[in-house]
Amino acid sequence: MTETTLVGLRRLLLDRYDDLSARLTRRLGSAELASDALQDTWLRLAHAETIGHVRNPASYLFRIVCNVARDRQTSDRRLLAAVEIDSMFNLADEAPDPAHVAEMRSDLKKLEAVMAELPERRREILLAARLDNMPHQEIANRLGISLRLVSKELKLAHEYCLLRLGRTVEK
Repeated sequence: MTETTLVGLRRLLLDRYDDLSARLTRRLGSAELASDALQDTWLRLAHAETIGHVRNPASYLFRIVCNVARDRQTSDRRLLAAVEIDSMFNLADEAPDPAHVAEMRSDLKKLEAVMAELPERRREILLAARLDNMPHQEIANRLGISLRLVSKELKLAHEYCLLRLGRTVEK
């Protein structure tokens, strides 16, 4: 009975294809989706090995087609639309170009050289404050100096680096 039911459902799908397509198109609002759902249903029936007893083959077949269409709609919602894909190709590349990278590396080497010219304590304060984001009070405690001296040394380090790098010192 099972094989006969499968053969019967396949035959019913072929015989009533146009009717099923029209009903499904009205229900879904898309002839393309209806056609895809009918093709997917045919493939499922072609690969099916067994099926239980079916009381009303026409209703059963339409329910299969509707479920396949719903699954396809759910799957399609996860995909990007063509417009979204096109807009992604127009995104600007925010990565720096090789010339900019080379320039930044050169600037970094200059800064390292200028910082090497600073007195040791001043360089240590600058690195702790700007690189390690260490609070001024913690720097003062670590070096055993006053908070005011940390601020003064940091200001002098900034001014020296800006001056040596050819930038103006803001007052």
